[in-house]
Amino acid sequence: MSGRTEAGVKDHGGEAKTALTCVFALLPTPAFAHASDRGHVLLLPTGYYIAGSALAVAISFLVLALLPPVALDNFWRRRLPLFAFDDALRTIVSLLCFAGFALLIAAGLFGSRDPLSNPLPLVIWTLLWAGFALLQGAIGDLWAWLNPWHGPWRVVSRLFSGRGSETQPPSLPQWLGLWPAFVLFFAFAWFELIDPAPDDPARLAYAAGAYWLLSFVAMLAFGYEGWSRRGEFLTIFFSMVARFAPFQRAEGRLSLCWPGSKLLAADPLPPSGIAFLLLALSSVSFDGLSKTFFWLGLFGINPLEFPGRTALIGIGSFGLVLTFVLLAVVFALAVLLGQRLAGDEHPFSEAAGLLVWSIVPIALAYHIAHYLTALLVGGQYALVAMSDPLALGWNLFGTADRMVEAGVVAGAGSAWWLWNLQAGVIVAGHVLAVLVAHGLAWRLHRQASRAALSQSPLTLLMITYTIFGLWLLATPTAG
Repeated sequence: MSGRTEAGVKDHGGEAKTALTCVFALLPTPAFAHASDRGHVLLLPTGYYIAGSALAVAISFLVLALLPPVALDNFWRRRLPLFAFDDALRTIVSLLCFAGFALLIAAGLFGSRDPLSNPLPLVIWTLLWAGFALLQGAIGDLWAWLNPWHGPWRVVSRLFSGRGSETQPPSLPQWLGLWPAFVLFFAFAWFELIDPAPDDPARLAYAAGAYWLLSFVAMLAFGYEGWSRRGEFLTIFFSMVARFAPFQRAEGRLSLCWPGSKLLAADPLPPSGIAFLLLALSSVSFDGLSKTFFWLGLFGINPLEFPGRTALIGIGSFGLVLTFVLLAVVFALAVLLGQRLAGDEHPFSEAAGLLVWSIVPIALAYHIAHYLTALLVGGQYALVAMSDPLALGWNLFGTADRMVEAGVVAGAGSAWWLWNLQAGVIVAGHVLAVLVAHGLAWRLHRQASRAALSQSPLTLLMITYTIFGLWLLATPTAG
């Protein structure tokens, strides 16, 4: 992406080589479609930002510890009814989305080979993965209507079941929990972060098509709800994120609520659900860590001579697993220590399964901050590519000739407002996480002092992760 860091360039060839280097440095470089690229080394006083942000998270915990829990509970319960609607059009909307998905697969197989001209990688990596999570967290569970499985499943199940009594499909074994979704989510993260060519349109078309078919067969075998709630990782991830949204739908009526209030009413997650939610946070964190000078230097790699993704498959796979394991261990220790401090008699699995919901605001904040730059530029490329999906000279939406303004993320001015926006999102996510964790602790401990004691180790973890997240945004990256 334009604006990539050029640091420590050595002059071994005299003035001619220096001039040639300057000429190439001024030439525009292509922006990658993959949703994790970032192009700034910040020269802002980030140490003050990090210290102030950590202090803000700590103060929020202290303030909450002094407030009456009953008052906070009443605050979270407030609702403003809006209007009622039903699911009459859900099947039609899903069928239309399936048709669009099929067109994207065709574009991947038969369209342009350029990831910046083919709509498939731009839609999947930029609009779906980078951008749609933001909509889920801001509006609610749109994915329940827009996913490309519900409509086709309804049609096929009606055709095969006939008009008589519907037979119940066999259910997944209870001991499986959400482990099928965890495994598929890990495979998705590995493909996105480690695979040598996740942006290749044909490669991505085969992977996305195979995953759609696998999920569709599983929905026919175990029921749509059964597989969606335990095996289809996108539905599970987006539904978790949607619990943060300030809109709630119950009994066909939409209501306005406080952001994060639905998290407080959630049931404790099983161990597989805890692992799934922690993977959502750790994978995004490793995406940022894997390109830093620090990480590459640990393995003797010169970040100014980035060897490419193929050479880093082993290191990347190790790092992806290590980041998840470290986060899981630290989270478990924070919950255990909190239980010891508060004299908690609840089982560890119940406490961890409940408190892990406080990770949702942090995961959403990291998702937004990490992918913001790619969304601002990649979204423009997607708008252009979708007007001519098969590279046949079409202009379906009148945007095929639109100029992409990559300068929106380049330059010192852009670096300043991007950093402040990203830092603000991360700090706000952690403050809201502390607020949610306090409400969840109140469900476990009806005594205010014990609830506050139980949250102190988890708050320390959140402060540490705030510092880590802001460091990731500010530190030099390569690749």
